Amino acid sequence: MVLVCLVLGTLCIPKMVLADGEDCGDLKNAYGPYDYRTISPTPLHLVESAHFTPNVERLVAGQSGYLGGDLDYTLRAIPNHPRAIVSMANLAFRDKKDPPKGSRYTVHCWFDRAIRLAPDDPKIRTAHGYYLSRKGKYQEAVDAFRYALELGADDGNTHYNLGLAHFNLKQYEEAMQQAELAELRGFPLQGLKNKLKAVGKWVD
Repeated sequence: MVLVCLVLGTLCIPKMVLADGEDCGDLKNAYGPYDYRTISPTPLHLVESAHFTPNVERLVAGQSGYLGGDLDYTLRAIPNHPRAIVSMANLAFRDKKDPPKGSRYTVHCWFDRAIRLAPDDPKIRTAHGYYLSRKGKYQEAVDAFRYALELGADDGNTHYNLGLAHFNLKQYEEAMQQAELAELRGFPLQGLKNKLKAVGKWVD
């Protein structure tokens, strides 16, 4: 993956550029595409009630067919739906198949499409960072989490997962800073702090 910049105001926001000739398709869609942050309640309800039910989100069962198909429909209509894109990634990890059955694109492509639609959406950047961490791409994950913070995602979850990515790169000072920031924001998990203590890097 190569990164270029889109200039929005004074922020230079990285945009994903695909390698290896992967085609992630045009964003044009019969329904939408809508930005999750600004979609009105009626189209959101229509999409979610038909294709992104609680059972689909939890990967229990598809609503209209394959789980991947329901998530595919949701993400074509609302590319930056944060919970749907996380569910798509979880499905690929669970089934060890990418793209998942019923999905026309890889998880990487779904993130590409979300970022093309909404390059300034911090929740998608955080979700992308978490996905990259699970793939073992820790430096790319650090970059994604940093972009999320620049875009305003100053929450415990983003700081915590950025800290984990730093830890996996053996960047312990940066990991400790993020663990402290996550704790200040009330993030409940102590795993990162315990990892730092285990390598003698946590200072109370």
